Order: sequence, then structure tokens, then C-alpha cells
Amino acid sequence: MEYHDLQKTRVADLREMMKEHLPEVEGVIGLKKDELIAQLADKLGIEQPHKHVAAGLGKRAIKAEIRELKVKRQAALEARDADELKKYRRQIHRRKRRLRRMMDLS
Repeated sequence: MEYHDLQKTRVADLREMMKEHLPEVEGVIGLKKDELIAQLADKLGIEQPHKHVAAGLGKRAIKAEIRELKVKRQAALEARDADELKKYRRQIHRRKRRLRRMMDLS
């Protein structure tokens, strides 16, 4: 069994596995899925994948870029330049997705 398989397993099944492999642990019912997976992985010798740390720009810098792009997008909208408008909208979208990914990883 791999770490990925543990993540896809239902919580009820994880609790049964905990009772089977770690009978000395009390309060299994109160544990959350992440805690169950971590303890089972340690007991079964399953290596946990490392979380990817977002590198590059920080949150403030990305938000500043988004604000600048919004100003440019507004100018393109007023100038009725569809190509520029699309370009800036896509750039804003990419920056927002990068921000969300950074928040999920931290």
C-alpha cells in the first residue's frame, strides 16, 4: 500500500486499520483523516511525500501585479482593444491561480 492509497481510503476503513495495526492508540474515533493517515504511514513504513514549497514571488508582489494588470485591463476596455483586453484578463487569471496554489500549499 502506498501513501496515495491511504489518502483515497475512507475514514471508517482507516479507523479499522488503526485498530488492527495500532491497538495501543486510544481515541481513534476522535482523530481526523490526516492524523489517521500520518500515524498509519509511520507504523506501516510508508514514506510520506514532501509538500512542495512555493518558490518565487510572494503574496504581496503577486497582488501588486494583479492591481497593475487591472489598471491596464481597464485602459484596454476603454480603448475597445479586444486583443489587449484578453491578454490582461488571462494574465490576471494566471496570477490569481498562482496565489490560490500558494495558499493551498502553505
